[in-house]
Parts: sequence; structure tokens; C-alpha cells
Amino acid sequence: MSIVVVEGEKLKLSNLSKKMWPDENITKAEFINYYVKIAPFLLPYLKDRPVVFTRYPDGIKGKAFYQKNIPDYAPEWLKTYDEVSFNNGRKKIIRYAVLNDLKSLLWAANQASLEIHPWLSRIETIDYPDFAVFDLDPMENTGFEDARQLALALKNIFDMEGIKGFPKTSGATGIQIFVPVKPQYTYNEVRNFVEFFCRVLEKTFPEKSTTKRNVKNREGKVYLDYLQNVKGKTLIAPYSPRPLPGAPVSAPVTWEELEKGVLPDAFNIRNMPERLKKVGDLFQGVLKEKQKIDKWIEKIF
Repeated sequence: MSIVVVEGEKLKLSNLSKKMWPDENITKAEFINYYVKIAPFLLPYLKDRPVVFTRYPDGIKGKAFYQKNIPDYAPEWLKTYDEVSFNNGRKKIIRYAVLNDLKSLLWAANQASLEIHPWLSRIETIDYPDFAVFDLDPMENTGFEDARQLALALKNIFDMEGIKGFPKTSGATGIQIFVPVKPQYTYNEVRNFVEFFCRVLEKTFPEKSTTKRNVKNREGKVYLDYLQNVKGKTLIAPYSPRPLPGAPVSAPVTWEELEKGVLPDAFNIRNMPERLKKVGDLFQGVLKEKQKIDKWIEKIF
């Protein structure tokens, strides 16, 4: 165990020699150091958002679990958000972590949180997302190339409609496109906005894409998952690693890179810090652009 002081707080970092990605010889120490390097780029996308973790205490080949509620031993200084709900008169509270600073991010990393999934809305506007997300998820007998072609087709639609979207790899085989919006629309309105364009894409490319929820009906197609736009649902954060061979990360890319045929496993925790030094944060438009989508909502309703 190693004790470090980060932003005035003591952190106990444990099991630093444990192999998180055994085949790549990536230890927990290297994984934590990755978060240190990318923190200035990652933290803006986590700020004031409840997050969910996928934890791998024994590395990617061990058992994993999905964690919403922070553990009882979480430090008192960790910022949290309580989601309160009632079921049959019973009060239920989920206490989410909110990672606003380096010490919180490293605390999460020490929990072997290989994946970080933030909400689409911030605490102060929790019912109003500031991203509309298009999740292009290849199903059986499809792959990244199919998602890439559909993403470019969606870009053409956006260009015609005057919409700005920002793509990133999922870190696996999919592509996610974030359309930043003003946090004044409900999740239902944003979801309907995304569904509208997903159905346009499905109608244009019926042999390649589908919005059908039944998994059996998705084989050989890319699933256009507009249902990710629901309060409490999450997508992998940009720059977050994935528990896959090669330690890939969810990487923001340019539309030009997608056109040239960028590969989904091109970016990993060992080369992403250097890429960020060269190209900077390609996703920052997601935070800076705040688009109005009234005219499409009016069409839908």
C-alpha cells in the first residue's frame, strides 16, 4: 500500500502491482497513472454529474460488478448526489459519487473502476440533459466498419439540418455521437429528438441498421439505441478505458478520421496521453456548444 497526498487529502493506494490487463502487463499502478495524466481532459466531462462505475478488483479477467451506490468506506470529502425514489411507499436512496477533482478520480481508480459512466445531465439541471446521444452499437455479424458508415451518413443528415455532432469510439466496436443541447429540454424531448433521426437512418439504410428492441431481430445490423437518452442511463466517458484486450479507451475522433477509416482499437491507455498532447481535446465542443432543438421537437410533437 502507498499513501499519497492529493489536493490536501490522504489517499491509500492499494495492490499497485496487481495486473489489471494481464496480457499487456498493465498494473494497477499504471492504470492509476493513466488517470493522473488524462485528468485535465476527463474531469470536465464528469463535473457535477452522478457517475456509475464498473469495477474489476482482480483485473479484466476476474469478476466485475456495476456500482451505483458508493461504498460505506468512501471518504467524507467525496462529493455525492442522492437520488430519492419511492416504490410502494418505500423510500429508496441511491448515493452516487460525483468526481469533480483529481483526488476523487484517483479514489475511484483505486477501487479498480476501469470504466466510468457519467449521467447525461448535471446535478443543477438533473432533469434536463445537456447531451443528446446517438449510440451506434454493432450486433452479431456486424462490426465497427458498419457503425462507421452509418455515423458518416448521420453526419450528412446533421450537416443538412445544421446540427453539430461530436463522435467518439466506444472503446469496443461501436461509435457514439454526442449532440450538445441547451439543458432546457426534458429527457423525453431529447429522446424523441434522437429517435426521430435514428428512424430516418433506419429507413434510409434498412439493411444495415435497426431500432428494434428485440435482440433476435438485430442480427446483422447496427442497433441505433436512442433509448440511452433516459434519466439515470449512462454512457462510457470519453477517455475512459475498457476491460478489453489491448486496454482500449473511448476516444474522441474527428469526422475526417472517421472518413479515413480510423480503427476502434487504435487508442489505448498507453498512447492516449501522447495523442492528447498532439491534438488536444477533440470533444470539447460538446461542452462549449449549446444547441436549441425546438424546431425538431415541434415537428415530432
